[in-house]
Amino acid sequence: MPRTSASPPTGSPTEPADPSGPAAGTEAALGNGLKQRHLSMIALGGVIGAGLFVGSGAGIAAAGPSIVIAYAVSGLLVMLVMRMLGEMSAAHPASGSFSVHAERAIGPWAGFTAGWAFWVLLCVAVGLEGIAAAKIVTGWLPGTPEWAWVALFMVVFLGTNLASVTRFGEFEFWFAALKVTAITLFLVLGVLAVLGVLPGTDAPGTANLTGGGGFLPNGPEGLVIGLLASVFAYGGLETVTIAAAESEDPVRGVAKAVRTAMWRIALFYVGSMAVVVTLVPWDDPKVVEVGPFYAALDHLGIAGAAEIMNVVILVALLSAMNANVYGASRMACSLVARGQGPKRLGRVGSGVPRTAVLVSSAFGFGCVLLSYWRPDDVFPWLLNMIGAVILVVWIFIAVSQLILRSRLEREAPQRLVVRMWLFPGLTVVALLAMAGIFVLMLRQPDTRDQLLATGVLTVVLIAVGAVRQRRAAGQEPVERREPAERRESAERG
Repeated sequence: MPRTSASPPTGSPTEPADPSGPAAGTEAALGNGLKQRHLSMIALGGVIGAGLFVGSGAGIAAAGPSIVIAYAVSGLLVMLVMRMLGEMSAAHPASGSFSVHAERAIGPWAGFTAGWAFWVLLCVAVGLEGIAAAKIVTGWLPGTPEWAWVALFMVVFLGTNLASVTRFGEFEFWFAALKVTAITLFLVLGVLAVLGVLPGTDAPGTANLTGGGGFLPNGPEGLVIGLLASVFAYGGLETVTIAAAESEDPVRGVAKAVRTAMWRIALFYVGSMAVVVTLVPWDDPKVVEVGPFYAALDHLGIAGAAEIMNVVILVALLSAMNANVYGASRMACSLVARGQGPKRLGRVGSGVPRTAVLVSSAFGFGCVLLSYWRPDDVFPWLLNMIGAVILVVWIFIAVSQLILRSRLEREAPQRLVVRMWLFPGLTVVALLAMAGIFVLMLRQPDTRDQLLATGVLTVVLIAVGAVRQRRAAGQEPVERREPAERRESAERG
């Protein structure tokens, strides 16, 4: 049975004891079967999702060639967030990742809010990815029911996640390898075409970048829409800090993944967007209808471009399903082990939180059923509810890092294997940027509803977390309720 925060142990393989606050060392012992090659490929593949292959089309249609600027700006923000998260995760590896850091820095209510909001996001995402993957397969096999394909995918990934963390790592390794290979080949072909050295193509020059309305065809408003679209395409990077806690060398794994984040984002996102808008007119209908990557391959005259991209997108969707089932189960297990959820959900067998895997998958499949049963009311509300969750999580990450960095420098500087650049200045800049994104979302009708629905979810979780924290504090002995600093001083004395 997982331990709760009422009786914290001195440490565990997945989360070492933390001298700077509660919530460390309270997770049940998970496995440590992920190897460095698994983490490296999960980190690489984590930035290549279906949002890049398909969702970027809407951003290009809104921003035109300036989508490159939008992805570069949002990419800089993501790099700052990952650096902050990497600093905390390298210092204290935990399968609860930012939820554990938020609890340590701000309080149990913050860990509760960040963790369960992210769990809901991942579970709903599992259902959405299953639906999208099923649509691709039914296009190949018309007449077969979509829900049956989603159920099959769920069964497969239940098997990979219930067996062992090593099995999950192997599946994700090969999924990520296929995605990385596909995007690398696309970039190579695209650069050759841009330079005019690909057989059968002429160098486009700057015609597509400056024609058709110019670099900013829809003005600053279009760039804003493209910026908002690009921000949410970066989801998935957080999984590597969750997975690192179950690796052979968590500190090294997190440090390596975070330090390579910059070139991965620049190459895969900004690079691919630059290639697409240089090769293809931004207002080509195919960019939105079938996706920018298909449009670029079709422009180059590559036979079977549609099927090639469908296979790549299917792999990206299945990879995301697998990773999200994993991430949701580990987050739930971590929350329960810290006394933030029903104990049965945290049962661990052979190093795997099997109940959490089953419940997370069932929640995801329930979202699939809602898309058929209540497509006009409940399902859209559910989608809006998770629309801005990742921004909420990023804010918790930034605030936690702002608090924990000073604490670590004072009490355990040797743990700072990864350091946030120009602290605290860039952390404050990141927080201001997130606040700016919230303002931009409020100004756009399409994103305003998402922000408001996410706000309702967040407020409800904060209220529940605060009530639970107050009740837990009231049940503790008086000596357990002393300020953390006084307890730490007594322990050192």
